[in-house]
This record gives sequence, structure tokens and C-alpha cells, in this order.
Amino acid sequence: MNNIIKKLMGMGGMTDTVIATDFLVSTKAAVRNLAFAITETTTPELKKALREELRNAVKTHEAISNYMINKGVYHPSNLEEQIKVDMQITETALTLTEK
Repeated sequence: MNNIIKKLMGMGGMTDTVIATDFLVSTKAAVRNLAFAITETTTPELKKALREELRNAVKTHEAISNYMINKGVYHPSNLEEQIKVDMQITETALTLTEK
């Protein structure tokens, strides 16, 4: 079995945090990229489709954010607390890549 998978299996709740954080970051990038794509598109049908995807990405971001806030691992209004969590996530991610 892959070493990273073995390490993930033994990490319990922190694994959820790492996965949710990665998902949140990816969703933020999707929102940004979709908004940019809308401004670069001239086809009305494509603009409509991209707007729908943007709405979905924003809804997904909200759902992930709420999940993480409820779990106490995302503090968008408290920078000090968020830095602590981010450092834990970084430490966990680095541990997963060690052999």
C-alpha cells in the first residue's frame, strides 16, 4: 500500500481537515478562473454556461466553508486562529510526504 495512504489512514480527523482545505482552495481557484473566463468569452451560450458553473462553484465554496467553520478548522474572521490551523495543516501535509 502507498505510504501516503497508510499515513492518511492513521490520521483521523486531521485527514478531513487537510482534504477539506484542499477542496476549499481548489474551489476558490475555480471561482476565480470561471469569473475570468466569463470576461474573456464572447459567445452568449458559453457565457451562460460559465455563469451557471460559477454559481455552482460559489455554492460549493459556501458549503465547504460552512462545514469547516462548524468543525472549528476554518476561521475566516479570526486571523490568529486561522494561522494556527494553517500551520497544523502544513505540518500534516509535510508529514504525509516524508518517507
